[in-house]
Amino acid sequence: MSIRRSHLGVVVAALLLAGCSYADSLWSTLSGEDEEPPKATSTNSGSGRVVAIPPSLAEANPQPTLSNQPPALGTGNYAAQPLTPGSPTGTFVGRQVQQLRGDLQRLQDNINRHNSDLQQLRQQMAQDSANYFGLVGQINSRLQVGTTPGNPQLIAQWNQAQGALDKMNDDIAKLNSLSNQAASDSSLAAYILESVKAAYGLQGAVDEDHRQLTQLENEVNRTVVLIDRLLNALSDDISRQSSYVSNERNNLVTLSVAIKNGELYGQSLANRAFSSAAPLSTAALRATAPAAGGADRRPLVVIRFDKPNVAYEQALYTAVSRALERRPNAAFDLVAVAPNAGSAAQVALNTDASKRNAQNVLRSLTNMGLPADRVTLSATTSGAVRSNEVQIYVR
Repeated sequence: MSIRRSHLGVVVAALLLAGCSYADSLWSTLSGEDEEPPKATSTNSGSGRVVAIPPSLAEANPQPTLSNQPPALGTGNYAAQPLTPGSPTGTFVGRQVQQLRGDLQRLQDNINRHNSDLQQLRQQMAQDSANYFGLVGQINSRLQVGTTPGNPQLIAQWNQAQGALDKMNDDIAKLNSLSNQAASDSSLAAYILESVKAAYGLQGAVDEDHRQLTQLENEVNRTVVLIDRLLNALSDDISRQSSYVSNERNNLVTLSVAIKNGELYGQSLANRAFSSAAPLSTAALRATAPAAGGADRRPLVVIRFDKPNVAYEQALYTAVSRALERRPNAAFDLVAVAPNAGSAAQVALNTDASKRNAQNVLRSLTNMGLPADRVTLSATTSGAVRSNEVQIYVR
């Protein structure tokens, strides 16, 4: 762990000194108060300057995970009880009773088959969920202790996790198919019940015919209740599994970014923010904009593109993640700021480069799971900056 913390300090030092400075503005922007933000401490070590900052929530977690525990599946059993046998009476109504009992028996055979399929599907889903969760846990553990960017072993494990998640999605499709079949059985049960009630009005019946009709009606009603329970159980399993798979697809996108950079992030930003936020207008890059963020606003993050290949994603994720923890409905303004010094041609070149940087930052955020419609893009020039910047504001 000490080796990784040293590596992390150097990376964050590079971000703070040359690429991304956000610690001071983060606290004031989120809290709305003038409290003093926590200061980073620095020491001179050899030829470089190492900045030590407190670990993020993900870094401080001894058992981090990008994945939630798989949801619990239902445990109910929906096997139909055996029908009460009846004796032929030799009447027309008695023959109708026998025919209806045969229809009910075939319906119960269908229900028992559906119940068997459901129990097998639940076992399969539990295995697929455990396989997926185990693969994601292995990837997270490797990222937690530190690894190389784009580690091919982690990429292979990520592909396996993607395959496991696809199997879980196939399981949901099978549940949906089973639910449709059970819904058809529900319609058949309603038809049999109406036929039994209608048989009471037939002429030529003996007392034994009506006794068997009463028994059959009770068994049909019991079967209708059983089908309803089966449909409710299927609906609950489908809902839980669909929500889980949807969230984990977002998490896998974030995990792929973490593997690419060899750094641990956290859950997808989409899973933290999208459910409770009102949709915003689609992001559009405007050619001109007011002064960056306004005079009365302080940026959450400032990314200075003053050298090639600025490594900003870890710091960006941490800042945006903390913002969403405090304001789940927060949206973000990305402002591309270019220096206005030099000739008109140079200003135009800087503006174009600054816009491309902002688009790359937006792409990073969407890869982390933040919906694009939660972000607006604008561009401006300023005499107060020396290099191209992307400033991010919370609103």
